[in-house]
Amino acid sequence: MSDMIVLNDVTKSFLSDRSIKDKNGKPHWFTAVEPTSLTVQQGEIFGLMGYSGAGKSTLLRLINLLERPDSGQVIIDGTDLTSLSASDLRIARHNIGMIFQQFNLMSNRTVFDNVAFNLTVAGYPRADIHKRVMDCLEIVDLTDRASHYPAQLSGGQKQRVGIARAIAPSPKVLLADEPTSALDPATTRSLLTCLRDINEQLGVTIVIVTHEMSVIRRLCDRAALLHQGQLLEVADIRDGLIQATTPIGKGLVHED
Repeated sequence: MSDMIVLNDVTKSFLSDRSIKDKNGKPHWFTAVEPTSLTVQQGEIFGLMGYSGAGKSTLLRLINLLERPDSGQVIIDGTDLTSLSASDLRIARHNIGMIFQQFNLMSNRTVFDNVAFNLTVAGYPRADIHKRVMDCLEIVDLTDRASHYPAQLSGGQKQRVGIARAIAPSPKVLLADEPTSALDPATTRSLLTCLRDINEQLGVTIVIVTHEMSVIRRLCDRAALLHQGQLLEVADIRDGLIQATTPIGKGLVHED
């Protein structure tokens, strides 16, 4: 298989607190992602795991340049996103769907309109939008909720709308930031099945951030183990088992 995502020595730092100065009197910067290189193959489900503050979500947001790296390259399907103009980057992002932890649905729009919004932004032919929206809602088993508003949905249903919205423009890559953290175990299992089905049926490459080992074991093909902004190792997963080799990686694996 070919590489769908390539990160070459990407880094990211944030200004932590203007009132905190170093010994030279300069503002203090917090390094969220140390120089990190990794590849994700086409059609793979890849996990980013680690304790709180490991840099998981920041690394995920570097993939679609929601956070622009301070240095390094982000290459998606052969295109270096870090070298694109703002207009070309907007177009390239149509190939990268995003699922958010807190759903990020528009409360004043119906389920149908929430999903249709991404298609409109992507310039999808107006005459084809209705069918595409209903096809996506069928994939996530929500065709009967098309006219409902987010307030009328359960947490799991809201996340399914988020998935339908993300896959509507037919992206090659789907990024998921802690998509199950607000869900109960039964709903989590159902959602993971949905993501696996999307991966298998549509061939979408998925990168998922999670602190739940059960999610990694149930869903992922490989997982990167992160700690304090550093990539410790990339672990292969066989039959639901994670073969970690570093001490921190083993601690994460066996924590639950």
